[in-house]
Amino acid sequence: MLGEAFPGTAEVKLVRELYASRDYLPALSLLAESERGEVLGYVITTRAWIGAEPSLGLGPLAVLPGYQGQGIGSALMHASIAAAAGMGERSIVLLGSTDFYPRFGFVPADSLGITSPDPSWGSRFMALTLGGSDGVAHGSFRYADPFNHL
Repeated sequence: MLGEAFPGTAEVKLVRELYASRDYLPALSLLAESERGEVLGYVITTRAWIGAEPSLGLGPLAVLPGYQGQGIGSALMHASIAAAAGMGERSIVLLGSTDFYPRFGFVPADSLGITSPDPSWGSRFMALTLGGSDGVAHGSFRYADPFNHL
């Protein structure tokens, strides 16, 4: 499925490594399935850090090409955000589309004092605070180790 959603990219290898990582968070990695049980999309979330404080790194998020534009990605995002908030997490950080993620409340991470691992990411490096911005760490963001192998 991932190869269809992200053809010719490093995402397939990354997802395999994330699933095997100690930072993988199964409760925050969700599937969207058809009534027949076919996987239509998924989102994976792993432990990440802002300085020494725990955060979440969201992604990849993928939906099969034939099912994109039907709200599956949005449903996965809403469910993932709700699950993270329910677990008491304070922030979610991601690298993604500035056309898609702001609708869920994501803002440029640097506006919250979170520094990107790669300055060239600019406004595509975004963060969402859960339960208000009070108490959210400021500093350098660090993804789970498999992201370092890209």
